[in-house]
Amino acid sequence: MPTWSMLSFQDSASPVMEELSYFHDFTMLIIIMITTLVGVNMSLMFIYKMSDRYLLQNQLIEMIWTVAPVFVLFVIAVPSLKVLYLMDDPFSPNLTIKAIGHQWYWSYEYSDFPDIEFNSYMLPENDLNMSDSRLLETDNSLVVPVNSKIRVITTAADVIHSWTIPSMGVKADAVPGRLNQTMFSTTRTGMFYGQCSEICGANHSFMPIKMEVVPMNQFSNWLLTIE
Repeated sequence: MPTWSMLSFQDSASPVMEELSYFHDFTMLIIIMITTLVGVNMSLMFIYKMSDRYLLQNQLIEMIWTVAPVFVLFVIAVPSLKVLYLMDDPFSPNLTIKAIGHQWYWSYEYSDFPDIEFNSYMLPENDLNMSDSRLLETDNSLVVPVNSKIRVITTAADVIHSWTIPSMGVKADAVPGRLNQTMFSTTRTGMFYGQCSEICGANHSFMPIKMEVVPMNQFSNWLLTIE
């Protein structure tokens, strides 16, 4: 993977992740402008002797450097609140899945289909193909239909885990004895990977999440084969 690709977000696969990416780029643009301005001023201070022995006060510049940061924070806060609202905005889901974290694998239950439940273990390196991703492939994938609203209810059987898929913009802690929920919409087909984002023990990095987003007809066929 190229170095520059590792420094950026994964390609968005949900509306929430698209908004997160836009907000990240917008905020980084502001930070770059501020950093450039401060750097130029510091460079000029080293090059030129900018002093005035008769200057005692300048209330205008003091007002500017007090009001300007407040204005910048307000400009950042508005899109930030919008993204927070979209992330927590509940909707009527088309499919509900329960994800249960174990040491160190995931198990899934399709609440709308009581007979469908399975465990998802990481594939060992000996079973990987040339095109597979190391430490991310699983023996059973989470399959969901495209253009659907998905609700994932997370919990754990032993310690705290975290169900995370970056390209979907979702991250929810799985706490023993407690149910958390996260929601996302699928906008394109493909394979999407994630990992447990909580330090849950020695094999913390060996419980990946693999989700397949497929067309509705393929999802229906998958339901018939797994039931």
